[in-house]
Amino acid sequence: MKPVIIGISGSILVNKGDTFSGYKRAYVNQDYVESVLRAGAIPFIIPFNEDLEITKLMVEKVDGVILSGGHDVEPSNYGENPLMKIGEVFPQRDDFDMTIYNTAIELKKPIFGICRGFQIINVVNGGTLYQDLSYADFVKLKHDQRDNPAQVTHSVELEEGTFLFDILGKNAKVNSFHHQIVKDVANGFKVVAKSPDGVVESIQKIDEDTFVIGVQWHPEMLSSTYKDFQNIFDEFVKIVEKRKNM
Repeated sequence: MKPVIIGISGSILVNKGDTFSGYKRAYVNQDYVESVLRAGAIPFIIPFNEDLEITKLMVEKVDGVILSGGHDVEPSNYGENPLMKIGEVFPQRDDFDMTIYNTAIELKKPIFGICRGFQIINVVNGGTLYQDLSYADFVKLKHDQRDNPAQVTHSVELEEGTFLFDILGKNAKVNSFHHQIVKDVANGFKVVAKSPDGVVESIQKIDEDTFVIGVQWHPEMLSSTYKDFQNIFDEFVKIVEKRKNM
């Protein structure tokens, strides 16, 4: 049986402060690559580009997709103007990630969204975001820990009968690096996890033709230290393999 190939959406890193200042590099964080490798799959970086037809062809070559983290989602994608506290946006990458998502859905390939990728999943399906935590008056916890990505901070409560419940159980502690959160959950998606102050931390849509999960935290940054978070990647790869061979 051929190994499973997992496509990881890439971004652009602009070099600063040395001989090649301003030079653009295609990249993903190494944690994504290593998490996929430990799960027994082949990681394939889908490099950011603005030729959406080429992007579609690249998605055709992989068996499943991870939508990685990064910039804020441009608010026009969910019908809003930018507010004062929005962070840096990258509209061209929004188009790129949404093309990856839509192509994978059309081809019935499983999708795993992480942080920004989770937000992209919500937005591309008609959901909305709070552009900053301060715009949601119910938020009480610190959702941007800012330090030590391999450290868990706040807890989440998971819904029984969901993909992640079977891996993490009823309660888990996660890391947290975000200043935007889900406002309106996209139609057709089930809320999988929430933090104690009510922030949506995970959603899923799973049926015969579709397997989509998204998490607001960064399990790839925890997977080398915490077995449960590596298990998310392990089980995702198993799903990809099973659906590939259906």
